[in-house]
Amino acid sequence: MQILCVIPARLGSHRLPRKPLRLLAGEPLVRHVARRALESAIADHVVVATDDPSIVDAVAPLPVQAMLTDSAHGCGTERVADVAARPGFGEAEIVLNVQGDEPFFPVQAARDAVREVERGRHVGTVGARLEPEDLLDSHRVKVVVGGNGLALRFARTLPASLAWQCDVAVRRHVGIYAYSRDALARWAATPPTPAERAEGLEQLRPLRLGMSIGVVSYDASAPPAVDTADDLSAAERYMTLSTLGAG
Repeated sequence: MQILCVIPARLGSHRLPRKPLRLLAGEPLVRHVARRALESAIADHVVVATDDPSIVDAVAPLPVQAMLTDSAHGCGTERVADVAARPGFGEAEIVLNVQGDEPFFPVQAARDAVREVERGRHVGTVGARLEPEDLLDSHRVKVVVGGNGLALRFARTLPASLAWQCDVAVRRHVGIYAYSRDALARWAATPPTPAERAEGLEQLRPLRLGMSIGVVSYDASAPPAVDTADDLSAAERYMTLSTLGAG
């Protein structure tokens, strides 16, 4: 079964301008994500999908493909679908989206998200352990998971009481999606919902469409994703500590 990995990387960002090109340990952020995707060996092809030639240039030192996509795409999934529909990728039965701000994404969890699709889910994604400080932080997207392992809700903020209900689990969402080819095409072809626009959460679209989203549990704190300048500093610290630990 062929797997295509696409890393959507948009130059514009409201919270952190020119985010994919921000330097982490002296290299552009998007290059770290692409390198990790390559080293994971999950996919047959790794493609960076972007709206700006400067990001194409940033990943040029790596053996990945970089493709310019329409600047009008409203979310990463639309950019991923653009690439998946191009000649050369028609054999890929599963498409893996690793968001361009996840330089340390958990590799085994990404593999498990792919397995969610292999077992028949429309989409697979990842939920990490929710730390107390994450619950009211709107930069940390939360996913509410039912007893059957399917996503019930995505939100930036949730009532604190919800985290302690015994019939659901609340996890911190990690920016990884695996899709069946049909699910990806349907998601991308459907207009955004009002709730999606208001929250800035593309995950609300497949829920509205009735798609099954299997959530893989990553039973540790989520590794740093980069959404703000503070996140970038945290990622620098994380990389330094990881390097010291490896040494």
